[in-house]
Amino acid sequence: MPIKNIIFDFGDVFIDLDKTFVFKQMPVDDQEAREHLQLVNEKYEVGAITTVDFLDGIQSIYPQASHEELKNIWNRMLLGYPDYRLEFIENLATTHKYRLFLLSNTNELHIENVAQQMGDSKYRRFKSCFERFYLSHEIGLRKPNTDIFEFVLRQNRLSPDETLFIDDTLEHTLTAKSLGIHTWHLKVDEDVVDLKNHIDTYNNLTQ
Repeated sequence: MPIKNIIFDFGDVFIDLDKTFVFKQMPVDDQEAREHLQLVNEKYEVGAITTVDFLDGIQSIYPQASHEELKNIWNRMLLGYPDYRLEFIENLATTHKYRLFLLSNTNELHIENVAQQMGDSKYRRFKSCFERFYLSHEIGLRKPNTDIFEFVLRQNRLSPDETLFIDDTLEHTLTAKSLGIHTWHLKVDEDVVDLKNHIDTYNNLTQ
């Protein structure tokens, strides 16, 4: 079946990240503390706790930092949004060849910082490229859980075999693949702007 719908991840697909930055700045050797950080982050990503609760949770294992310092550390993993990727998605949206969706595990602090980094105009341009803009903290669901993919498919009446999901995290693409969605696990040496070549390869294989 030809691809008619494309679901994009955000981090390390459109915006560059340093996912190790937080642990470099706040070294946590204790396994229990690491598990606590992971749990607090997961709750924050689905909007189950407030920003203040999230910062309190981090501060409980890193008490030497203020909330403001913790916010700065947390946001510095966001490295930037290259303009050529904005041009790419705008051009793709203009073709009206595919239904485009964004599906991101993100949180309130990060998305506010992204909008600030990009500026209101660019951020609005980016969002307007997508039919729906799904952020985990707004919909209460997160990848790699099956329910978030089922939610997007159901809400938009998408057929899995006509849908491509692009994400830099293998675990996320494996869940999508288990539901019959076509996937592109975007690796470090790949760039989303090469989408056409990827889809052309897929189409050649399925002809």
